[in-house]
Amino acid sequence: MPPTAAYDAAVAGSRPGVTMWLCRLAQVPLSFHQLLFRLAVASVFLKAGLIKASSWEATLGLFRDEYRVPVLPAEMAATLAATFELSCSTLLIIGLATRVATLPLLAMVATIQLFVYPSAWSEHLVWSSILLFLLTRGPGVISLDYLIARAWARRAS
Repeated sequence: MPPTAAYDAAVAGSRPGVTMWLCRLAQVPLSFHQLLFRLAVASVFLKAGLIKASSWEATLGLFRDEYRVPVLPAEMAATLAATFELSCSTLLIIGLATRVATLPLLAMVATIQLFVYPSAWSEHLVWSSILLFLLTRGPGVISLDYLIARAWARRAS
């Protein structure tokens, strides 16, 4: 018996109502979770990118005075951050190049965690976990990636 099945059986005990409820929860499609994960993490980065783009002078000031990302000049770091936040979050929302879109965002989270806000690790852990899930499991069937892969598979056969 798989560990989750053993846990579910222990939790359910002899209560048929709990068992039925757990069985229904297990039937929620993974793609539904993948869609919610994409929308959740994309909303965080899209909002940040829109704020950066709407007030560019303030953004440059933040990167110069508060963020102080090492190695990159403030202007370049701000431009890269805004570009990746806007483009990668848009790709995640529509489910296009999902796995590729997670990579710059993971790099951004690592940079923010290491050099900008190290005490915000709990937020960064959530974002990284979602991004790693999408990187390893893909966007799911509710995505352009899936539709493109399906069309290519039909063409190949």
